[in-house]
Amino acid sequence: MALQQIDHADEEIRACIDNCLEAAQACEWCADACLDEGEEMARCIRLCRDAADLATLHARFMARNSGYHADLAGVCADALEECAEECEQHEHDHCQLCAEVLPDAVETCREMAAH
Repeated sequence: MALQQIDHADEEIRACIDNCLEAAQACEWCADACLDEGEEMARCIRLCRDAADLATLHARFMARNSGYHADLAGVCADALEECAEECEQHEHDHCQLCAEVLPDAVETCREMAAH
């Protein structure tokens, strides 16, 4: 695996990268599927798009050992948490899956922010 080849990536960083990328995928799917659900899903779509962008950016910052990744981790965790809370309110399968996936990324991002 590519992540195992990154010298500076310990197990904690690898887990956070994996969780962020999985969260981004769930958010992108949810945002796309919400487009078919009507205008009442606008907030969910916006939050999913923000969360996906921040999660992928955070994963990229960790992969390149950016000095800013710990700062970004807190913002990423906040966005993912708000997105999960929004998705929990909707009964659509894509929203429920998103709400299930995001807490792992929130947890590992908070751990990264603490460094």
